[in-house]
Amino acid sequence: METNPAPSPTEGTLIPAAGPVLRRLNAVSHSTGVKMFLILTLALLPLGLIALVASLQAIRTADLEKEALLRVAVTQSARKLSSDLAFDRTALLLTADSFATSGPDRALCARLTKFLASHDRGGGRHYIYDRTGRLLCGSTLPEPAGLPPSAHFTGAPAQLLPTSPYLVSRARSGNGAVVAVAYYSRAYLEAITNPAGTLQNRQITLRDGSHSMIVTQPAGLSSGRGTTLSARLDPPNILLTMTLRDPPATVARMLSLFLPLVMWFAAAAIGWFVVNRLLIRPLVVLRRSVAAYQPGEVLEPMRRIRTPAQEIVALGDTFREISEDVATHEAEMADGLETQRKLTREVHHRVKNNLQIIASLINLHARSAHDAEAVEAYATIQRRVDALSVVHRNHYAELEEHRGVGVRSLVSELSASLRSSAPAEARRFGIQIDSDNLHISQDVAVPVAFLLTELVELAMLSNPRTAMRIAVQLEPGCANRAVLHILSPALRGSADMTARLEERYGRVLTGLSRQLRAPLEHDPETGDYAIAITVLE
Repeated sequence: METNPAPSPTEGTLIPAAGPVLRRLNAVSHSTGVKMFLILTLALLPLGLIALVASLQAIRTADLEKEALLRVAVTQSARKLSSDLAFDRTALLLTADSFATSGPDRALCARLTKFLASHDRGGGRHYIYDRTGRLLCGSTLPEPAGLPPSAHFTGAPAQLLPTSPYLVSRARSGNGAVVAVAYYSRAYLEAITNPAGTLQNRQITLRDGSHSMIVTQPAGLSSGRGTTLSARLDPPNILLTMTLRDPPATVARMLSLFLPLVMWFAAAAIGWFVVNRLLIRPLVVLRRSVAAYQPGEVLEPMRRIRTPAQEIVALGDTFREISEDVATHEAEMADGLETQRKLTREVHHRVKNNLQIIASLINLHARSAHDAEAVEAYATIQRRVDALSVVHRNHYAELEEHRGVGVRSLVSELSASLRSSAPAEARRFGIQIDSDNLHISQDVAVPVAFLLTELVELAMLSNPRTAMRIAVQLEPGCANRAVLHILSPALRGSADMTARLEERYGRVLTGLSRQLRAPLEHDPETGDYAIAITVLE
């Protein structure tokens, strides 16, 4: 009889329908921490969404209640202000009619002042004028700016001054001979329009066409989202607008709003944190130790890793053993390289000594020769050997730094050697050197040295009393090519020069230019030889 296997805790308890999801996660190459975080996230996501929807519904209900309270408050403020303005206008109208029919009356003026004393204490003022502009009755304070005398009898029953923070209410007598004007200050309007409720962060604004006056504005909340409702005053040309600003978003309010999501994320993050501390973080530290490994070092990553995972400890020990073997092999290779360097240095010394012995033997034979042609032949051979010796010395000097042969030092040393071995009549032959700080390989240095030797010798034989200029500069826009110029009046075109070139020097110069893989250009008018050479970057 077959029995069904018991479901695993993950498939049967945590996520009942997560079998396909788990199989897809196992098929994708994610780390263990990421897999654990995704599993817990999917398991707790429905609960988090339900709690979030409930929280948003509660916020929506609170907003509707706030809007209803705001509607009641704006209606109450508008009725209160309209009623107060109506009472004051009635008193102003009665006084203006009495003054228009019976003339100014001090007693009546005193009763009006006492009646309007409430808004006078808030900075308000009232004045009664006749058609001539004479003040019949009014406050002791001067009239605010913004309403010219010509506009006392014209305009709406109530209006906002564009340049002063006052609301103006006017009442004309029945025959139009007298007008009573009342100014309501912002402080008085704020006291009148203040609703009886407990709404916080509200802003009250009066609008008259394109003019507006902010009556009440909460400190620090002049901008931002909010709910706005309006109501018309009596007279209807003025609109009272009340805006209820939303409180600023703080961390506490955001946490209270998204608390369900925070709890959902925290549950998943705690599971990931446990896996990270036990497994992922030790592996990351181990990987960094291996990435920072330098040949010759001994890895000891377990000094910085504290983990109960024995597999990671074993892996760290394996890396340590491998690094010990590599360090041993590196030490052996370093010893072999040092031995090779010593052998190379010895070979260079032997080559240099052999070149010096050859130069000495040629010098001894040259001293014992009595024929002028033989002496000149020995001197010619010795100059070539000296040129090869100069190249070898410079190459060995630059070999330790792997930079190649320095062009400036090669040309300087070769020029000094050529002048010292020059014939007696050419001992004052001057050589000027102008070279950039360039380096060339030994394959280029040898033909360059022989080329300079041939041309200097040719110039000394042609005109030993003149001078020569040797210049080496980079080609414009090219970092690995330079132009070598050998300029001397002795190298100008002549019959004697042509004969020497055809006899021997021409073939040698052509062969050297072929070794340099560049044409040797000659300007017979100026005596300039030029050839392009390859330099090291």
